[in-house]
Amino acid sequence: MQLVIVTGMSGAGKSRAIDTMEDIGFFCVDNMTPQLIPTFVRILNDSTERREKVAIAADVRLGDSFNQLFAALEELRVMGCDYKILFLDADNEVIMRRYQETRRKHPLLNENSPTELLDIIIKEREMLKKAKNIANYVVDTSLLSAAQLKQRIAELFLDNISNTLKINVVSFGFKYGVPKDSDLVFDVRCLPNPFYIPELKTHTGLEEPVREYVMSFDQAKGLVPKLLDLINYLVPLYHSEGKSQLTVSVGCTGGKHRSVVFAELVYNDIKDRGYNVSVYHRDIKR
Repeated sequence: MQLVIVTGMSGAGKSRAIDTMEDIGFFCVDNMTPQLIPTFVRILNDSTERREKVAIAADVRLGDSFNQLFAALEELRVMGCDYKILFLDADNEVIMRRYQETRRKHPLLNENSPTELLDIIIKEREMLKKAKNIANYVVDTSLLSAAQLKQRIAELFLDNISNTLKINVVSFGFKYGVPKDSDLVFDVRCLPNPFYIPELKTHTGLEEPVREYVMSFDQAKGLVPKLLDLINYLVPLYHSEGKSQLTVSVGCTGGKHRSVVFAELVYNDIKDRGYNVSVYHRDIKR
């Protein structure tokens, strides 16, 4: 099991880090009491549904029990569990600004706390000093955008950072409606329709006779490189903006012939470029 303990300063981006780790395939648990972590790991190891990648967030929201994290880490070490600690940090001034912008309450703020936010941040930093000193990774988010933080997390925990973007390629029929989660929609109704060829009508774009018919026309041959070039230009832009999921939809009239052929072409091209991609033919059986 790849186990990552996520901790750090409040307002430094732990929630975004956990969201990113979930996007890249980690089973994530937020704000777990430290005493429970070794038991939780044992349960996962003994479960038939084994989790290969797990991230657990633990921070000062736990109150005094946070100090028991170090005993829990020692127990994990004795168990032979190989864990890593990710510590999220930011400058005091940046954390103050973030709290002022979001108007959220700092977890250490109560009637017995100092009234100044800066005093609370300094107190938290002292509480987390030991955790930061033993961390395997310290990420300072002071100057990082949300997309840059996601990229940094991916670089730390993924062999292929292209997997931070999940691409779904969908074929569909316009007569049944455009998929509501579409980010990019391409219309191939301009191409000759196999539906009107009696021997092809009952077949689909997954079958060679239909593929050969669709691709036998100059219009289709000319469209392929233009369509793939556009998609391959856009995908890295979405990726660089930190988008987690992208749906590319290709439609024809009924969603059974032309759209299927082109969705498969798009899927194979994106897959060859190393992205995490799947293909789904929504209306192929209608």
